[in-house]
Amino acid sequence: MITTSGNLKARYVIHAAGPRKGEGDEEEKLRNATLSSLRVADENGLKSIGFPAISTGVFGFPIERCAEIMLSATMDYLQGETGLVRVVFCLYGVEAFGVFEGGLKEFQ
Repeated sequence: MITTSGNLKARYVIHAAGPRKGEGDEEEKLRNATLSSLRVADENGLKSIGFPAISTGVFGFPIERCAEIMLSATMDYLQGETGLVRVVFCLYGVEAFGVFEGGLKEFQ
C-alpha cells in the first residue's frame, strides 16, 4: 500500500508487512515484501525508493539473511523493465551498514 508521507521529507510511504521470526516461510515473505514494494513504486511512477532492513527489529529476523534476501530481490528486479533509478537502504547503525555493504559487494 502507498500513502502520502505526512511530515516526512519523502512524498510517499510504501507500507510493507515483514515476517516475524518463527512464523514460517519468513524468507519468501521477506522477498515478496521487497518485490511488492518495488512494484508499487514502479506502478506509481516513482524514480527512487528507500528501504529499511525489513523485519530485523522487533520481528527478530537475522540481519545477515535479510541483507541477502533484500539485495538479491532488488538486484533481480532491477534487471527487468523498471523506471526506478535509485534504491537506497536506510540502515540503523554501522553494523547494519557493514552487513548490507558486504552483501552488495557480492554482486560486483
